[in-house]
Amino acid sequence: MGSKEFTKDLTPDGEDRLRIRINIEKGKVTDVVVQYEARIKDKWYSIVRYDCSHGFFHRDIKNPKGEKTKQPIPIQNLNDALT
Repeated sequence: MGSKEFTKDLTPDGEDRLRIRINIEKGKVTDVVVQYEARIKDKWYSIVRYDCSHGFFHRDIKNPKGEKTKQPIPIQNLNDALT
């Protein structure tokens, strides 16, 4: 099936959004990125991101200094990450 990528506005003014990318091969999710972004002073910032880079599913939370906190999320498979 390949890859699907899209954004979803979360607020009427378009200042908050989700950016979503899903890769599917042979009916199974092989990669996923769900990222919450906020527009602050006309610039988009990643605030929270869920992905499986680094070989495991986890949440990255960025603070205002740009530092990330990585929190592993135990799941059985990536299909569970999307439910």
